[in-house]
Amino acid sequence: MQTQQWRRLDGRRIQGPIAGEIGMILQAETAAGHTLKVCIGTDSQVKGRITEFATVIVFIRKGKGGFMFICSELTDRRMSIKQRMLTEVGKSIEVAYELCPLFNRFGVDLEIHADINTNPSFKSNDALRDAMGYITGMGFAFRAKPHAFASSSCANKVVQ
Repeated sequence: MQTQQWRRLDGRRIQGPIAGEIGMILQAETAAGHTLKVCIGTDSQVKGRITEFATVIVFIRKGKGGFMFICSELTDRRMSIKQRMLTEVGKSIEVAYELCPLFNRFGVDLEIHADINTNPSFKSNDALRDAMGYITGMGFAFRAKPHAFASSSCANKVVQ
């Protein structure tokens, strides 16, 4: 996995690998008695010749709010809408795959959220079946719009 610069929602950068930070967070949250669920999602926005991707790791404390980590990346590679949607899914899976052992160790449920519309009249729907197969084939729970808030709301706010 390439080096990524993660940050908190308030902009504070994460020093070191994200797995180390997540491990400390999981220990602290477990010690505080919180039940967690994690949703990972990626969204993108094309701005001229540049496409910005934002991947988020959203932690939900059952009945006690939540918090998230963000990683943004830029590319000048041209992509079709389907390629872009599957690249978003690939980025989310890459992060989930790296962190999955930690989530398993602490008994945290994990979902991958895809910013893909379930309505066939939307262009992103062309990637729905492939994305669902990719995510579930890797062993992760899958959510698409309108239930994919990590990608369609949280990550979307970062790339706008």
